Amino acid sequence: MSEPTPPIRLAIDGMRCAGCVSAVEKALQGVEGVTAAAVNFAEHTASVHGNVPTETLIDAVSKAGYSASLMVDEDATELERESVELIRYRRLLHKSWFALIIAVLALAVSLPAMLGMGGHDMMQAASPWLAVLTLAVMLISGPQFLVGAWKALRGGHATMDTLIAVGMIAAWCYSALATFTPALFPAGTGEPFWDVIPVVIGLVVLGQALEMRARGRASEAVKRLIGLRPKTARVVREGQERDIPLAEVRRGETLRVRPGEKIPVDGIVIEGHSSIDASMLTGEPMPVEIRSESEVTGGTMNLSGSFLYRATRVGRDTALARIIELVRQAQGAKPAIGRLADRIAGVFVPVVLIVATTAFTIWYTLGPEPHLNYAMVVAVAVLVIACPCALGLATPMAVMVGVGKAAEYGILIRNGEALQQAGQLTCIVLDKTGTVTQGRPAVTAMHAWGDWDETQLLHYAASLETGSEHPLALAILNAAKERKLKPVKPERFEALSGQGVQGMVNRQNVLLGNCKLLQDRGIDWSPLQPVYERMTGQAATTVFCAIDGKIAGVIAISDPVKPDSHEAIARLHALGLKVLLLTGDQTATAQAVALNVGIDTVYAEVLPQDKDRKIAELMTAGEIVGMVGDGINDAIALSRANVGFAIGTGTDVAIESADITLMSGSLHGVPNAIAVSRATLRNIRQNLFGAFIYNMLGIPIAAGALYPFFGLLLNPMIAGAAMAMSSVTVVSNAGRLRFFKP
Repeated sequence: MSEPTPPIRLAIDGMRCAGCVSAVEKALQGVEGVTAAAVNFAEHTASVHGNVPTETLIDAVSKAGYSASLMVDEDATELERESVELIRYRRLLHKSWFALIIAVLALAVSLPAMLGMGGHDMMQAASPWLAVLTLAVMLISGPQFLVGAWKALRGGHATMDTLIAVGMIAAWCYSALATFTPALFPAGTGEPFWDVIPVVIGLVVLGQALEMRARGRASEAVKRLIGLRPKTARVVREGQERDIPLAEVRRGETLRVRPGEKIPVDGIVIEGHSSIDASMLTGEPMPVEIRSESEVTGGTMNLSGSFLYRATRVGRDTALARIIELVRQAQGAKPAIGRLADRIAGVFVPVVLIVATTAFTIWYTLGPEPHLNYAMVVAVAVLVIACPCALGLATPMAVMVGVGKAAEYGILIRNGEALQQAGQLTCIVLDKTGTVTQGRPAVTAMHAWGDWDETQLLHYAASLETGSEHPLALAILNAAKERKLKPVKPERFEALSGQGVQGMVNRQNVLLGNCKLLQDRGIDWSPLQPVYERMTGQAATTVFCAIDGKIAGVIAISDPVKPDSHEAIARLHALGLKVLLLTGDQTATAQAVALNVGIDTVYAEVLPQDKDRKIAELMTAGEIVGMVGDGINDAIALSRANVGFAIGTGTDVAIESADITLMSGSLHGVPNAIAVSRATLRNIRQNLFGAFIYNMLGIPIAAGALYPFFGLLLNPMIAGAAMAMSSVTVVSNAGRLRFFKP
């Protein structure tokens, strides 16, 4: 399978609302050769697929009214962006403080007049000074709105900047005319409202600063993953060990890792023994033992011994680099629920401009005296309160935090659809081998007979199997190694086709095989008949051992169930899901495993193509199906299911083939993924509901819907505060996901 071409990633500057997202996406998608383009508002980045020069893409973004730059070293860019955003955050705070200080002065002058307490003379005297001060606020604290609105106008679209700029310019021009040319207005109608401009700009900019700070916290998952990489690696060149920058490590080189050091790149151990903490990648808390021929992954921590290993994957090919890329892609993904919000936000601003114009016309024509004052207040309030910032942030903020939280538990979510559908699953289909079970034969029981004990039984069996590569022989040898037994080399060895093996160990004749082998040699094994029947009833393969013509015992070998499979499946049932076992193994074996872990429905002896058919049948019956397999022999079924979960150690095929990859071998990753998905979707719905309700209620109130009944009119400065706080509320609500525990 050919490697997919990585997307071109751009850092986008100047986006301030969902309308901006729509404009940038439209500009990028309009470039010839672009096959797909997605903009992440929460991260202020764009991912572009297609064979297009980067300069062409940057030029298209520039023509749309924004600036873009290529993200070359994304890890450095990520960390640099953190410091750059901290600088911007402080700059926004300073702009906000300046605007709000002027706002306090303007309010001190205008409030007495607004509250009917006199002060008109003071207002008239201060108005020329306030005209200068508020103009300074527009040019110092709010020039980004004016520049953004101008660029959007040149690009033929409208954004949040358009709303704020039009409102502020209209308010300033009206107030300036009322101050310097009062004769243009009928008596009592030329009341300036200087306070609106600094209050709205100050609060909106403060909201942007708080939003930027929260965005930085939301992308902590990628920062932590990047932080797993050491800056240097210790390579062995010409017999000498030397430290070099990580980027200079070449494939095939030998590296040394000492206790307490991070493993630089992926590779295979060639000398030494140690234990590895892989919890940050797999979510598994227990250390993993490694020895010669073991695979190690860059970014994991070496705990105890020192070892040498050969680099097999470096740079962007390492598992950690691909995980970081997958997390980034998923954080920028848009589930269907989010794309709906984007489409609405894309047409929202032009609609708001029409509403503001209509409200101005109605109030100017039919409203009370002073007509122009009321019309201006209403139009500015509508423009300010309708900014769709909260709507644009509702989905990407929740997705960014949710995907990062999943990554903490070793769950890699590839796309927005998987994130959304995982929380809606009704049925989970499990493969058996390597998913519910460990995927390799192991000794699960022993029963010695006569003068022999289990240790002697295993010692003779392992000694006879020394050098054999048969899976059953390897299971016996592994069991001996776990008990720290040291097998001896057999003095004679002979394989007996279809029956077992025979040979001589410690000058004693040893037979190892099935019951037919014992029968052919006339060895009585009837004392072990009940034990044999119990073992075969548990779907185990039985291996009898006879020494010097007498039965010595029986060994049960099977593919053992993973220790936590039963608990994980119980969690799936508790989530209200049906759980099925779908395997190509024999019916008796499959049913024994299902009984052990609490699965009710079993489909056994099913070929890979029939697995696909069974998944399709379940989906036709109305089930939303999640398929859990190893990502290789279950590839067809994984693709067919609504959501495919690849469970294992993050192999290339698993990562590429599944919608969701579970980096550890534990089935607990499935209920964890479902729980994270449900929490993220719940958060998105809360955010969207809040944003939609805010705009649906806010715009009519700003337009004066309450005035005929209660005499209430929304002050533009209150509208500005409400708009800023709505964005902060959405961002804060998404931030709550960081504390979620499945």
